[in-house]
Amino acid sequence: MADKTFEERLDRLKAIVASLEKGDLPLEEGVALFKEGQTLSKECAIQLEKARNEVKIVTGDEVEDFDVDTEEDTADDC
Repeated sequence: MADKTFEERLDRLKAIVASLEKGDLPLEEGVALFKEGQTLSKECAIQLEKARNEVKIVTGDEVEDFDVDTEEDTADDC
């Protein structure tokens, strides 16, 4: 999923949340969707962190770490 945009990931994450909130999925499917959602959430956080840092660089502000675990290797698991 490395070629997906932030918006595409976010839309998929919203769809996953909606499906899980219904509560009518078989256990295995629910767990699989939950795992996918976790991965998407981390990927979105990484993208947001990168964008935030780019803005700070352009504006001359100091770059600070985002309050999310942004291990690069989690984004490559898809």
